[in-house]
Amino acid sequence: MDYSVTAKQILEHLGGEKNVASVTHCMTRLRFVLKDESGIDDGKVKAIPGVVGVMRKAGQYQIIIGNNVAKCYQELTKLGSFQDTAEDAGGKNGKQNIFMKVLDVISGCMAPVIPAIIGAGMIRVLIIILGYFLSAESQTMQLLTVIGDSAFYFLPVLVAYSAARKFNVNPVLVASVVAVLIHPDFINLINGEDKVRFLGIPVTVATYSSTIIPSILTAWVMSYIERLVDKITPAFTKNFLKPALILLVSAPIAFLLLGPLGSLIGNGLAAVLVAIQTHASIVAYIIMAAAMPFIVMTGMHWAFIPVVFAALDTPAGEALMLPAMLISNLAQGASCFAVATKSKDSKLRQMGASSGVSALFAGVTEPGLYGVTMPLKRPLIALCAASGITGLIAGIMNVTAQSFASPSLLSLPIFVSAEKSGNLMMAVIISIIAIVLSFVLTWVMGFEDPAKAADKKDAVVQPSAGFKSNETKKVCMIGAPIAGEVVSLSQVNDETFSTEVLGKGAAILPAEGKVYAPFDGKVETLPDSFHALGLSADNGVELLIHVGLETVGLKGKHFKPHVREGQTIKKGDLLLEFDLAAIAAAGFDTVTPVIVTNADDYAEVSAVTVSTENVSNETGKTVKVQDSVIRIV
Repeated sequence: MDYSVTAKQILEHLGGEKNVASVTHCMTRLRFVLKDESGIDDGKVKAIPGVVGVMRKAGQYQIIIGNNVAKCYQELTKLGSFQDTAEDAGGKNGKQNIFMKVLDVISGCMAPVIPAIIGAGMIRVLIIILGYFLSAESQTMQLLTVIGDSAFYFLPVLVAYSAARKFNVNPVLVASVVAVLIHPDFINLINGEDKVRFLGIPVTVATYSSTIIPSILTAWVMSYIERLVDKITPAFTKNFLKPALILLVSAPIAFLLLGPLGSLIGNGLAAVLVAIQTHASIVAYIIMAAAMPFIVMTGMHWAFIPVVFAALDTPAGEALMLPAMLISNLAQGASCFAVATKSKDSKLRQMGASSGVSALFAGVTEPGLYGVTMPLKRPLIALCAASGITGLIAGIMNVTAQSFASPSLLSLPIFVSAEKSGNLMMAVIISIIAIVLSFVLTWVMGFEDPAKAADKKDAVVQPSAGFKSNETKKVCMIGAPIAGEVVSLSQVNDETFSTEVLGKGAAILPAEGKVYAPFDGKVETLPDSFHALGLSADNGVELLIHVGLETVGLKGKHFKPHVREGQTIKKGDLLLEFDLAAIAAAGFDTVTPVIVTNADDYAEVSAVTVSTENVSNETGKTVKVQDSVIRIV
C-alpha cells in the first residue's frame, strides 16, 4: 500500500490544508479537527485505498486506517503544516456534537443491562403462551411472573449500576440511592393520603419502577457529589463518613428533583410517541423502517430505548421502534443472503452468509451493514426500499410488540399479545414480506461484484506462520494481557471496535493498571501517547491492545511504558503500567479492546473465557493475567 497516495487523496477530500485545524493519530485512526465538515463526502473518503472507515465523533473527523496509521500520518505531514493536537478548534465542533455525547451516555448505560431485559421479556412471552394452558392463579405461573417482572421492576437499579460505571462513580452507592425510589415504604408513603414533605419541601408523587432516565440523571449528579465529598472529608474518616455523606446528600436530591424530572422527561417522550402513533402511525412506520440502518449507524436507536420501555409498560404495547427494527433486521439479513447467493467472490459470499444469519436469527445487523450492504451501496438501497414498503403494510396492520428483545426470527414471540389475538400472525406476515422483498430487490438491482474467486489459488484459509501446514486444524490460545472482566467487543462503546472493523477479539474491563505480554514476540508499535501497543507473536499473530477509549487525548499522562518499539518480548513481561483510577477520574472509558488485527489470515478468531481446559464462548467473567481470552484456529 502506497500511503503517500492515500494521504494525498485524504487531504484532497477533506478540503485541503486550509480546512484542517489540527490532526493527530492514535493506534488505528487519523483524527482531524476540521474547520468545516459540511462539504465532506464520507463515501468518497471511505473509497480511498487504505481507508477502512470514517467516524464523526466528539468534534473530530476520524479516518480509520488500521495498523499502518503511523505510516499514513507520516506521509500526511509531508503535505502541509498541521497542528499536532487532539483538542477541538474553538469548541465549535464540540457544541455541535452534544447530541452524540448524549447518545453515547445512553448507549453506555443501557448496553450492559439489555441481556437481562431481553431474558425477562422472553419470560413474559412464555407466560402469555402458558396462559392458554395453565391458570394464572397457579403457584408456578405466579413464580414465573415474578421472574419475568423482576428485571423490569428493578430496572432503575440495574441502569443505576451501569450508569455509575459510565460516569466513574461508585456503582453500589448509586444503586443504593436509586433503590430508595422503589423502596416499598417510600412508595407507600408518597401514595398515602397525606402530602409528604422532606425538610419542608414537598415530595412529588411519581412511579419509578421500570424507569430509566431518573437513574441516569442520578448517576451523573452523584459523580460530582462523590468528588466534592471526597475533597472535604479527612483521610481517616473516608471509610465511614464519605459514603454516609454521599447517601445523605444524594438520596434527597434524587427523590426531590432528579426523580420527578426524569419521570417528566420520560412521560413527555411517551406522549410524543403516542401522538406519532395516533396521528401519523403509517408514515412513522415507513420512515422508521426505511431509515433504521442509518439510525443504527449513528447509534440513535439507543435514544429510543426509554420511550420503548415506557410504551411496553402499557397494555397496548410498543407500536413503532420494535416492529420497524424487526422489518429492517430481516431485510438486512435477506439482502446479505442475496449477495452471498449471487456473488462469485468467495470472501464476499462467506461474509454475506454469516452476516445474514446474524441479522435474521440474532437481530445483529452491524456485520452485514458495514461489511456487505453499505460498501456495495445498491443492496443498502434495496433493503431500505423493501423495509419502507413493508413498514407501510405493518402500519396498516398496526403491529405491536409486547416485550423487549432484539427483533429477529427467533424473538418473534415478543409480538404475542393477550389483547390482539392476531398480532403474532401479522408479525409473521410482515417478516415474510420483508425477507422476500429485500432478497428479490437486492437480486434485481444487483451490485458490483469483486469477483476475485477465480484469481485465488486456494479458497481454503491458509495457515499463518507458526501453524503447521500439515495439520488440518491447529488451535492457538491468546492469554489475557490484563486482569479484569472480559466483555464482548459488541459492548464496547466505539464502532471501530464493536463492529470488528479492525479485527476480532475481546475486551477487558481492567482490574489493575498493568499490561503483560501474552506471548513471545515483538513490540511493533508504541505511540508517543503510550495508550496502546501493537504486538506480533513469533507464530504470526498480530495483536492490538488499546487501553481505554479516546485515551490518546491524555497524551501519555497516567501511562508508563516498560518497553520500546522494536523490542523483543517474552510471555509474562510487564509491558505497560497505567493509573486506572486517574484515567477513569478524567472521564475516559477504561474498557480495553484486545484485537487480532490479522484475523483474516485464520479460519476462526473468537473471544473465549477459559476456567478449565474446556473452551467456552461466554464472556462477562473475571480473568487473571494469561487466562485464555482469544481462540485462534
